[in-house]
Amino acid sequence: MFGQVSTLTFAGIDVKPVTAQVQLSSGAPAFVIVGLPDKAVAESRERVRGALHAVGIGLPSKHITVSLAPADLPKEGSHFDLPILLALLVAFGVIPQDAMDDYCAVGELALDGAIAAIIGALPAAIGANAMGKGLICPKACGAEAAWGSADMDILAPDHLIGLINHFKGLQSLARPEPEIREEAKNLLDLRDIKGQESAKRALEVVAAGGHNMLMVGPPGSGKSMLAQRLPTILPPLSAAEMLEVSMIHSLAGELSGGRLARARPFRAPHHSASMAALVGGGIKPRPGEAALAHLGVLFLDELPEFSPQVLDALRQPLETGETAVARANHRTTYPSRIQLVAAMNPCKCGHWTPGATCKRGQNCAANYQSRISGPLLDRIDVQIEVPAVSVADLAAPAPREGSAEVASRVAAARTTQRNRFASLGLAKTYTNAQVSGAVLEEVSPLAVDARQLLLDAAETMKLTARGYHRTLRLSRTIADLDGENELSRFHVAEALSYRTEMMQMAVAA
Repeated sequence: MFGQVSTLTFAGIDVKPVTAQVQLSSGAPAFVIVGLPDKAVAESRERVRGALHAVGIGLPSKHITVSLAPADLPKEGSHFDLPILLALLVAFGVIPQDAMDDYCAVGELALDGAIAAIIGALPAAIGANAMGKGLICPKACGAEAAWGSADMDILAPDHLIGLINHFKGLQSLARPEPEIREEAKNLLDLRDIKGQESAKRALEVVAAGGHNMLMVGPPGSGKSMLAQRLPTILPPLSAAEMLEVSMIHSLAGELSGGRLARARPFRAPHHSASMAALVGGGIKPRPGEAALAHLGVLFLDELPEFSPQVLDALRQPLETGETAVARANHRTTYPSRIQLVAAMNPCKCGHWTPGATCKRGQNCAANYQSRISGPLLDRIDVQIEVPAVSVADLAAPAPREGSAEVASRVAAARTTQRNRFASLGLAKTYTNAQVSGAVLEEVSPLAVDARQLLLDAAETMKLTARGYHRTLRLSRTIADLDGENELSRFHVAEALSYRTEMMQMAVAA
Protein backbone atom coordinates (compact mmCIF):
# COMPACT_ATOMS: atom_id res chain seq x y z
CA MET A 1 0.00 0.00 0.00
CA PHE A 2 1.33 3.41 -1.03
CA GLY A 3 0.28 7.06 -0.82
CA GLN A 4 1.91 10.43 -1.43
CA VAL A 5 1.07 14.07 -0.79
CA SER A 6 2.85 17.22 -1.96
CA THR A 7 4.22 19.64 0.59
CA LEU A 8 7.15 22.06 0.72
CA THR A 9 10.05 23.35 2.76
CA PHE A 10 11.39 26.87 3.18
CA ALA A 11 14.69 28.33 1.93
CA GLY A 12 14.64 31.96 3.04
CA ILE A 13 11.37 33.35 1.68
CA ASP A 14 11.47 30.89 -1.21
CA VAL A 15 9.92 27.43 -1.04
CA LYS A 16 11.09 24.11 -2.42
CA PRO A 17 8.69 21.29 -3.31
CA VAL A 18 8.77 18.16 -1.17
CA THR A 19 6.79 14.93 -1.53
CA ALA A 20 5.69 12.99 1.53
CA GLN A 21 5.61 9.33 0.45
CA VAL A 22 4.23 6.53 2.65
CA GLN A 23 4.65 2.79 2.12
CA LEU A 24 3.09 0.02 4.22
CA SER A 25 4.94 -3.27 3.99
CA SER A 26 5.19 -6.55 5.85
CA GLY A 27 7.82 -6.93 8.52
CA ALA A 28 8.37 -5.90 12.10
CA PRO A 29 5.91 -3.12 13.11
CA ALA A 30 7.70 0.22 12.93
CA PHE A 31 7.13 3.87 11.97
CA VAL A 32 10.22 5.30 10.28
CA ILE A 33 10.73 8.77 8.76
CA VAL A 34 13.63 9.25 6.34
CA GLY A 35 14.79 12.15 4.18
CA LEU A 36 17.01 14.24 6.49
CA PRO A 37 14.29 15.18 9.02
CA ASP A 38 15.16 17.42 11.95
CA LYS A 39 13.98 16.71 15.49
CA ALA A 40 10.58 18.35 14.99
CA VAL A 41 9.92 16.27 11.86
CA ALA A 42 11.12 13.05 13.48
CA GLU A 43 8.74 13.62 16.40
CA SER A 44 5.78 14.03 14.04
CA ARG A 45 5.20 10.27 14.10
CA GLU A 46 3.90 10.58 17.68
CA ARG A 47 1.66 13.53 16.81
CA VAL A 48 0.37 11.66 13.75
CA ARG A 49 -0.27 8.55 15.82
CA GLY A 50 -2.20 10.55 18.43
CA ALA A 51 -4.26 12.47 15.84
CA LEU A 52 -5.25 9.27 14.04
CA HIS A 53 -6.27 7.68 17.33
CA ALA A 54 -8.41 10.77 18.11
CA VAL A 55 -10.48 10.23 14.94
CA GLY A 56 -10.81 6.50 15.47
CA ILE A 57 -8.12 5.25 13.08
CA GLY A 58 -5.39 2.98 14.38
CA LEU A 59 -2.05 2.26 12.77
CA PRO A 60 -1.83 -1.26 11.35
CA SER A 61 0.79 -3.71 12.58
CA LYS A 62 3.01 -3.13 9.56
CA HIS A 63 6.33 -1.55 8.73
CA ILE A 64 5.48 2.06 7.88
CA THR A 65 8.11 4.02 5.98
CA VAL A 66 7.70 7.75 5.41
CA SER A 67 10.09 9.21 2.84
CA LEU A 68 10.37 12.99 2.43
CA ALA A 69 11.76 13.47 -1.07
CA PRO A 70 14.14 14.75 -2.28
CA ALA A 71 16.12 12.80 0.28
CA ASP A 72 19.20 15.06 0.27
CA LEU A 73 17.25 18.24 1.18
CA PRO A 74 17.12 18.98 4.94
CA LYS A 75 13.55 19.12 6.30
CA GLU A 76 12.75 21.39 9.24
CA GLY A 77 9.55 22.30 11.07
CA SER A 78 6.32 20.83 12.35
CA HIS A 79 4.35 21.67 9.19
CA PHE A 80 5.16 18.19 7.79
CA ASP A 81 2.68 16.59 10.25
CA LEU A 82 -0.38 17.07 8.06
CA PRO A 83 1.09 15.88 4.73
CA ILE A 84 2.48 12.76 6.44
CA LEU A 85 -0.91 11.98 7.96
CA LEU A 86 -2.74 12.60 4.66
CA ALA A 87 -0.30 10.33 2.83
CA LEU A 88 -1.06 7.66 5.45
CA LEU A 89 -4.81 8.09 4.87
CA VAL A 90 -4.24 7.66 1.14
CA ALA A 91 -2.26 4.48 1.79
CA PHE A 92 -5.08 3.22 4.08
CA GLY A 93 -7.66 3.92 1.35
CA VAL A 94 -9.52 6.48 3.47
CA ILE A 95 -8.86 9.27 0.92
CA PRO A 96 -8.35 8.57 -2.81
CA GLN A 97 -4.95 9.47 -4.25
CA ASP A 98 -6.39 11.56 -7.09
CA ALA A 99 -8.14 13.80 -4.55
CA MET A 100 -4.77 14.76 -3.08
CA ASP A 101 -2.90 15.25 -6.35
CA ASP A 102 -4.15 18.81 -6.73
CA TYR A 103 -3.04 20.02 -3.29
CA CYS A 104 0.00 20.86 -1.21
CA ALA A 105 -0.50 20.38 2.50
CA VAL A 106 1.09 22.08 5.53
CA GLY A 107 0.01 21.94 9.15
CA GLU A 108 0.91 20.85 12.66
CA LEU A 109 -1.25 18.26 14.39
CA ALA A 110 -2.47 18.24 17.97
CA LEU A 111 -3.03 14.94 19.75
CA ASP A 112 -6.80 15.49 19.68
CA GLY A 113 -6.83 15.81 15.87
CA ALA A 114 -6.91 19.60 15.76
CA ILE A 115 -4.78 21.29 13.09
CA ALA A 116 -2.58 23.95 14.68
CA ALA A 117 -1.16 27.12 13.14
CA ILE A 118 2.28 27.14 11.51
CA ILE A 119 4.72 29.80 10.40
CA GLY A 120 5.17 30.55 6.71
CA ALA A 121 1.60 30.05 5.46
CA LEU A 122 1.84 32.98 3.03
CA PRO A 123 5.03 31.86 1.23
CA ALA A 124 3.61 28.32 1.32
CA ALA A 125 0.49 29.52 -0.50
CA ILE A 126 2.52 31.44 -3.07
CA GLY A 127 4.78 28.42 -3.59
CA ALA A 128 1.83 26.04 -3.97
CA ASN A 129 0.23 28.37 -6.50
CA ALA A 130 3.49 28.47 -8.48
CA MET A 131 3.36 24.65 -8.57
CA GLY A 132 -0.18 24.83 -9.98
CA LYS A 133 -1.72 23.30 -6.84
CA GLY A 134 -4.15 24.31 -4.14
CA LEU A 135 -3.22 24.48 -0.46
CA ILE A 136 -4.43 22.67 2.64
CA CYS A 137 -3.47 24.64 5.75
CA PRO A 138 -4.74 25.25 9.31
CA LYS A 139 -7.82 27.42 9.77
CA ALA A 140 -5.77 29.88 11.84
CA CYS A 141 -3.58 30.50 8.78
CA GLY A 142 -6.40 30.65 6.22
CA ALA A 143 -6.70 34.45 6.05
CA GLU A 144 -2.95 34.69 5.51
CA ALA A 145 -2.82 31.95 2.87
CA ALA A 146 -5.73 33.50 0.97
CA TRP A 147 -3.40 36.28 -0.16
CA GLY A 148 -1.38 33.75 -2.18
CA SER A 149 -3.75 34.02 -5.14
CA ALA A 150 -7.41 34.92 -5.62
CA ASP A 151 -7.88 31.92 -7.93
CA MET A 152 -6.20 29.07 -6.06
CA ASP A 153 -8.17 26.48 -4.11
CA ILE A 154 -7.52 26.74 -0.36
CA LEU A 155 -8.86 24.39 2.31
CA ALA A 156 -8.42 25.61 5.88
CA PRO A 157 -9.93 23.08 8.35
CA ASP A 158 -9.53 23.42 12.10
CA HIS A 159 -9.80 19.67 12.73
CA LEU A 160 -8.86 16.48 10.93
CA ILE A 161 -12.47 15.22 10.92
CA GLY A 162 -13.61 18.25 8.89
CA LEU A 163 -10.91 17.62 6.30
CA ILE A 164 -11.73 13.91 5.97
CA ASN A 165 -15.45 14.68 5.66
CA HIS A 166 -14.69 17.22 2.94
CA PHE A 167 -12.92 14.64 0.78
CA LYS A 168 -15.69 12.10 1.46
CA GLY A 169 -18.31 14.61 0.31
CA LEU A 170 -19.98 14.84 3.71
CA GLN A 171 -18.94 18.44 4.33
CA SER A 172 -17.81 21.41 2.28
CA LEU A 173 -15.02 23.67 3.49
CA ALA A 174 -15.41 27.30 2.42
CA ARG A 175 -12.44 29.16 1.02
CA PRO A 176 -11.00 31.59 3.62
CA GLU A 177 -11.01 35.31 2.87
CA PRO A 178 -7.89 37.52 2.99
CA GLU A 179 -7.85 40.05 5.81
CA ILE A 180 -6.12 43.37 6.46
CA ARG A 181 -5.04 44.27 9.96
CA GLU A 182 -6.80 47.33 11.34
CA GLU A 183 -4.03 49.60 12.51
CA ALA A 184 -4.45 51.35 15.83
CA LYS A 185 -4.70 55.12 15.63
CA ASN A 186 -1.19 56.55 15.55
CA LEU A 187 -0.75 58.92 18.48
CA LEU A 188 2.66 60.11 17.26
CA ASP A 189 2.90 63.28 15.21
CA LEU A 190 5.61 65.72 14.16
CA ARG A 191 3.65 68.41 16.01
CA ASP A 192 4.88 66.79 19.22
CA ILE A 193 8.40 68.06 18.48
CA LYS A 194 9.06 71.69 19.33
CA GLY A 195 12.04 73.34 17.75
CA GLN A 196 14.45 71.20 15.70
CA GLU A 197 13.17 72.67 12.43
CA SER A 198 16.33 71.75 10.52
CA ALA A 199 16.13 68.17 11.83
CA LYS A 200 12.48 67.92 10.76
CA ARG A 201 13.43 69.18 7.30
CA ALA A 202 16.12 66.51 7.10
CA LEU A 203 13.56 63.91 8.17
CA GLU A 204 11.29 65.00 5.30
CA VAL A 205 14.13 64.66 2.79
CA VAL A 206 15.01 61.23 4.16
CA ALA A 207 11.41 60.06 3.91
CA ALA A 208 11.00 61.37 0.36
CA GLY A 209 14.06 59.63 -1.07
CA GLY A 210 14.39 56.56 1.17
CA HIS A 211 17.80 57.71 2.41
CA ASN A 212 19.74 56.54 5.47
CA MET A 213 20.15 58.98 8.34
CA LEU A 214 22.38 59.53 11.40
CA MET A 215 21.45 61.99 14.15
CA VAL A 216 24.14 63.15 16.58
CA GLY A 217 23.28 65.17 19.64
CA PRO A 218 23.25 65.34 23.43
CA PRO A 219 20.81 63.28 25.52
CA GLY A 220 17.25 64.60 25.49
CA SER A 221 17.56 66.57 22.26
CA GLY A 222 14.76 64.61 20.56
CA LYS A 223 16.65 62.16 18.35
CA SER A 224 14.48 59.16 19.27
CA MET A 225 11.29 61.23 18.97
CA LEU A 226 12.23 62.21 15.44
CA ALA A 227 13.01 58.63 14.44
CA GLN A 228 9.76 57.29 15.91
CA ARG A 229 7.78 59.78 13.85
CA LEU A 230 9.41 58.90 10.54
CA PRO A 231 6.80 56.15 9.82
CA THR A 232 4.01 58.75 10.19
CA ILE A 233 5.22 60.59 7.07
CA LEU A 234 6.06 57.53 4.96
CA PRO A 235 3.51 56.35 2.36
CA PRO A 236 1.73 53.04 3.09
CA LEU A 237 2.88 49.84 1.43
CA SER A 238 1.50 49.06 -2.01
CA ALA A 239 -0.23 45.71 -2.53
CA ALA A 240 2.93 44.13 -4.00
CA GLU A 241 5.12 45.55 -1.23
CA MET A 242 2.68 44.37 1.43
CA LEU A 243 2.96 40.77 0.17
CA GLU A 244 6.75 41.03 0.02
CA VAL A 245 7.01 42.28 3.60
CA SER A 246 4.38 39.89 4.93
CA MET A 247 6.19 36.83 3.54
CA ILE A 248 9.17 37.65 5.75
CA HIS A 249 7.00 38.34 8.80
CA SER A 250 5.10 35.11 8.15
CA LEU A 251 8.34 33.10 8.29
CA ALA A 252 9.21 34.85 11.55
CA GLY A 253 5.77 34.06 13.00
CA GLU A 254 4.92 37.75 13.41
CA LEU A 255 1.67 38.01 11.45
CA SER A 256 -1.05 38.65 13.99
CA GLY A 257 -4.04 36.40 13.24
CA GLY A 258 -2.84 35.94 9.66
CA ARG A 259 -3.80 39.54 8.84
CA LEU A 260 -1.53 41.60 6.62
CA ALA A 261 -0.61 45.20 7.45
CA ARG A 262 -0.28 48.22 5.16
CA ALA A 263 1.98 50.17 7.53
CA ARG A 264 5.70 50.08 6.87
CA PRO A 265 7.75 48.11 9.40
CA PHE A 266 9.59 49.99 12.14
CA ARG A 267 12.14 47.87 13.98
CA ALA A 268 14.19 49.18 16.91
CA PRO A 269 16.45 46.42 18.30
CA HIS A 270 18.33 46.91 21.57
CA HIS A 271 22.05 47.63 21.29
CA SER A 272 22.81 44.26 22.89
CA ALA A 273 21.45 42.48 19.78
CA SER A 274 23.74 39.79 18.37
CA MET A 275 24.77 39.54 14.72
CA ALA A 276 22.28 36.71 14.13
CA ALA A 277 19.51 38.80 15.69
CA LEU A 278 20.30 41.82 13.53
CA VAL A 279 21.06 40.28 10.13
CA GLY A 280 19.64 36.77 10.56
CA GLY A 281 21.18 33.34 10.79
CA GLY A 282 21.64 30.85 13.58
CA ILE A 283 21.69 27.06 13.49
CA LYS A 284 18.26 27.19 11.86
CA PRO A 285 18.39 30.43 9.85
CA ARG A 286 15.66 32.90 10.64
CA PRO A 287 15.09 36.47 9.39
CA GLY A 288 16.94 39.10 11.40
CA GLU A 289 15.88 42.65 12.22
CA ALA A 290 17.28 43.90 8.91
CA ALA A 291 14.99 41.53 6.97
CA LEU A 292 12.00 42.25 9.23
CA ALA A 293 12.50 45.97 8.48
CA HIS A 294 12.41 45.32 4.70
CA LEU A 295 10.75 48.28 2.92
CA GLY A 296 10.56 50.03 6.28
CA VAL A 297 12.76 51.61 8.94
CA LEU A 298 15.52 50.03 11.01
CA PHE A 299 16.22 52.35 13.96
CA LEU A 300 19.46 51.87 15.88
CA ASP A 301 19.51 54.00 19.00
CA GLU A 302 22.82 54.55 20.81
CA LEU A 303 24.66 53.46 17.66
CA PRO A 304 28.22 53.18 19.12
CA GLU A 305 26.93 50.87 21.85
CA PHE A 306 26.30 48.16 19.23
CA SER A 307 29.15 45.76 18.62
CA PRO A 308 31.35 47.08 15.77
CA GLN A 309 31.23 43.64 14.09
CA VAL A 310 27.43 43.66 14.25
CA LEU A 311 27.24 47.14 12.73
CA ASP A 312 29.63 46.26 9.90
CA ALA A 313 27.42 43.28 9.06
CA LEU A 314 24.86 45.85 7.90
CA ARG A 315 27.14 47.13 5.15
CA GLN A 316 26.06 44.46 2.67
CA PRO A 317 22.28 44.88 3.22
CA LEU A 318 22.62 48.66 2.91
CA GLU A 319 24.47 48.32 -0.38
CA THR A 320 22.68 45.39 -2.06
CA GLY A 321 19.24 45.40 -0.43
CA GLU A 322 19.48 41.78 0.71
CA THR A 323 21.03 39.70 3.46
CA ALA A 324 22.84 36.51 2.52
CA VAL A 325 23.35 34.01 5.36
CA ALA A 326 25.94 31.48 4.18
CA ARG A 327 26.73 28.29 6.06
CA ALA A 328 28.67 25.15 5.17
CA ASN A 329 25.60 23.25 3.94
CA HIS A 330 23.23 25.99 2.79
CA ARG A 331 22.89 29.63 1.72
CA THR A 332 19.78 31.62 2.61
CA THR A 333 18.93 35.07 1.25
CA TYR A 334 16.42 37.51 2.73
CA PRO A 335 15.29 40.80 1.15
CA SER A 336 16.59 43.66 3.31
CA ARG A 337 15.94 46.94 1.50
CA ILE A 338 15.93 49.00 4.64
CA GLN A 339 16.02 52.66 5.55
CA LEU A 340 18.60 52.89 8.33
CA VAL A 341 18.02 55.61 10.92
CA ALA A 342 20.57 55.84 13.73
CA ALA A 343 21.03 58.08 16.74
CA MET A 344 24.05 58.64 18.96
CA ASN A 345 25.58 60.94 21.51
CA PRO A 346 28.77 62.73 20.41
CA CYS A 347 30.75 61.07 23.20
CA LYS A 348 30.36 58.80 26.21
CA CYS A 349 29.18 61.57 28.51
CA GLY A 350 27.03 62.99 25.73
CA HIS A 351 27.90 66.68 25.75
CA TRP A 352 31.02 67.03 23.57
CA THR A 353 31.01 69.81 20.96
CA PRO A 354 33.67 70.63 18.32
CA GLY A 355 36.53 72.52 19.94
CA ALA A 356 35.53 71.53 23.47
CA THR A 357 37.20 69.10 25.87
CA CYS A 358 35.08 66.20 27.08
CA LYS A 359 34.57 65.61 30.81
CA ARG A 360 36.10 62.16 30.45
CA GLY A 361 39.26 63.41 28.80
CA GLN A 362 40.59 64.60 25.48
CA ASN A 363 40.18 61.27 23.68
CA CYS A 364 36.68 60.40 24.92
CA ALA A 365 34.84 61.62 21.81
CA ALA A 366 37.42 60.12 19.44
CA ASN A 367 37.31 56.71 21.14
CA TYR A 368 33.53 56.70 21.25
CA GLN A 369 33.02 57.70 17.62
CA SER A 370 35.73 55.33 16.36
CA ARG A 371 33.44 52.40 17.18
CA ILE A 372 31.60 53.26 13.93
CA SER A 373 33.61 52.35 10.84
CA GLY A 374 34.18 54.78 8.00
CA PRO A 375 32.67 52.47 5.35
CA LEU A 376 29.43 52.27 7.36
CA LEU A 377 29.31 56.05 7.77
CA ASP A 378 29.90 56.45 4.03
CA ARG A 379 26.65 54.56 3.42
CA ILE A 380 24.63 57.03 5.47
CA ASP A 381 23.40 59.85 3.24
CA VAL A 382 22.14 62.31 5.86
CA GLN A 383 24.24 63.06 8.95
CA ILE A 384 22.99 65.92 11.06
CA GLU A 385 23.52 67.48 14.45
CA VAL A 386 20.48 67.62 16.72
CA PRO A 387 21.30 70.30 19.32
CA ALA A 388 19.71 70.54 22.75
CA VAL A 389 16.28 72.16 22.79
CA SER A 390 16.06 75.54 24.46
CA VAL A 391 13.51 76.45 27.11
CA ALA A 392 12.09 79.04 24.71
CA ASP A 393 11.36 76.29 22.18
CA LEU A 394 9.62 74.15 24.80
CA ALA A 395 7.45 77.07 25.90
CA ALA A 396 6.45 77.96 22.32
CA PRO A 397 3.05 76.86 20.90
CA ALA A 398 2.86 73.57 19.01
CA PRO A 399 3.94 73.80 15.35
CA ARG A 400 1.15 74.36 12.84
CA GLU A 401 2.53 71.75 10.44
CA GLY A 402 2.29 68.11 11.48
CA SER A 403 2.82 64.67 9.99
CA ALA A 404 -0.17 64.86 7.63
CA GLU A 405 1.14 67.95 5.83
CA VAL A 406 4.67 66.60 5.51
CA ALA A 407 3.38 63.17 4.41
CA SER A 408 1.51 64.75 1.49
CA ARG A 409 4.72 66.32 0.17
CA VAL A 410 6.63 63.07 0.68
CA ALA A 411 3.94 61.12 -1.21
CA ALA A 412 4.08 63.59 -4.12
CA ALA A 413 7.89 63.32 -4.32
CA ARG A 414 7.77 59.51 -4.22
CA THR A 415 5.14 59.47 -6.96
CA THR A 416 7.44 61.60 -9.10
CA GLN A 417 10.33 59.18 -8.52
CA ARG A 418 8.22 56.09 -9.19
CA ASN A 419 6.90 57.50 -12.47
CA ARG A 420 10.38 58.61 -13.54
CA PHE A 421 11.94 55.20 -13.02
CA ALA A 422 8.94 53.36 -14.49
CA SER A 423 9.36 55.37 -17.70
CA LEU A 424 12.95 54.06 -17.86
CA GLY A 425 11.78 50.46 -17.49
CA LEU A 426 12.89 50.19 -13.84
CA ALA A 427 9.63 48.79 -12.50
CA LYS A 428 11.05 47.75 -9.11
CA THR A 429 12.95 50.97 -8.44
CA TYR A 430 10.81 53.28 -6.34
CA THR A 431 13.12 55.84 -4.71
CA ASN A 432 16.28 57.78 -5.45
CA ALA A 433 18.14 55.81 -2.79
CA GLN A 434 17.75 52.61 -4.85
CA VAL A 435 18.86 53.78 -8.26
CA SER A 436 22.30 52.99 -9.73
CA GLY A 437 24.92 55.68 -10.31
CA ALA A 438 24.61 55.58 -14.10
CA VAL A 439 20.85 56.05 -14.06
CA LEU A 440 21.13 58.68 -11.34
CA GLU A 441 23.40 60.83 -13.47
CA GLU A 442 21.02 60.41 -16.41
CA VAL A 443 17.99 61.66 -14.45
CA SER A 444 19.82 64.41 -12.52
CA PRO A 445 20.64 67.30 -14.86
CA LEU A 446 22.79 69.82 -12.98
CA ALA A 447 22.84 73.55 -13.52
CA VAL A 448 26.32 74.89 -14.37
CA ASP A 449 26.89 76.49 -10.97
CA ALA A 450 25.45 73.43 -9.21
CA ARG A 451 27.89 71.11 -11.00
CA GLN A 452 30.83 73.34 -10.11
CA LEU A 453 29.76 73.44 -6.45
CA LEU A 454 29.49 69.66 -6.32
CA LEU A 455 32.92 69.18 -7.91
CA ASP A 456 34.56 71.70 -5.56
CA ALA A 457 32.89 70.14 -2.52
CA ALA A 458 33.92 66.64 -3.58
CA GLU A 459 37.54 67.82 -3.68
CA THR A 460 37.40 69.81 -0.44
CA MET A 461 35.45 67.21 1.57
CA LYS A 462 37.38 64.33 -0.03
CA LEU A 463 34.18 62.51 -0.97
CA THR A 464 34.50 58.94 -2.13
CA ALA A 465 32.79 57.83 -5.32
CA ARG A 466 29.97 56.50 -3.14
CA GLY A 467 29.83 59.78 -1.23
CA TYR A 468 29.66 61.75 -4.48
CA HIS A 469 26.73 59.72 -5.78
CA ARG A 470 24.94 59.82 -2.45
CA THR A 471 25.20 63.61 -2.42
CA LEU A 472 23.78 63.63 -5.95
CA ARG A 473 20.93 61.37 -4.79
CA LEU A 474 20.11 63.76 -1.97
CA SER A 475 20.14 66.69 -4.38
CA ARG A 476 17.77 64.80 -6.68
CA THR A 477 15.36 64.17 -3.79
CA ILE A 478 15.44 67.80 -2.63
CA ALA A 479 14.65 68.91 -6.18
CA ASP A 480 11.77 66.40 -6.32
CA LEU A 481 10.33 67.91 -3.13
CA ASP A 482 10.52 71.32 -4.83
CA GLY A 483 8.88 69.91 -7.98
CA GLU A 484 11.87 70.79 -10.18
CA ASN A 485 13.64 68.66 -12.77
CA GLU A 486 16.99 70.47 -12.91
CA LEU A 487 19.21 70.41 -9.83
CA SER A 488 20.11 73.93 -8.76
CA ARG A 489 22.99 75.21 -6.65
CA PHE A 490 20.61 75.46 -3.66
CA HIS A 491 19.65 71.77 -3.95
CA VAL A 492 23.30 70.70 -3.99
CA ALA A 493 24.20 73.06 -1.13
CA GLU A 494 21.45 71.62 1.08
CA ALA A 495 22.52 68.07 0.24
CA LEU A 496 26.13 68.87 1.15
CA SER A 497 25.03 70.40 4.46
CA TYR A 498 23.70 66.99 5.48
CA ARG A 499 27.19 65.46 5.29
CA THR A 500 29.03 67.98 7.48
CA GLU A 501 28.54 65.91 10.64
CA MET A 502 30.82 63.24 9.17
CA MET A 503 33.49 65.90 8.68
CA GLN A 504 33.24 66.99 12.32
CA MET A 505 33.45 63.39 13.51
CA ALA A 506 36.49 62.77 11.34
CA VAL A 507 38.20 65.80 12.92
CA ALA A 508 37.33 64.48 16.39
CA ALA A 509 38.82 61.08 15.56
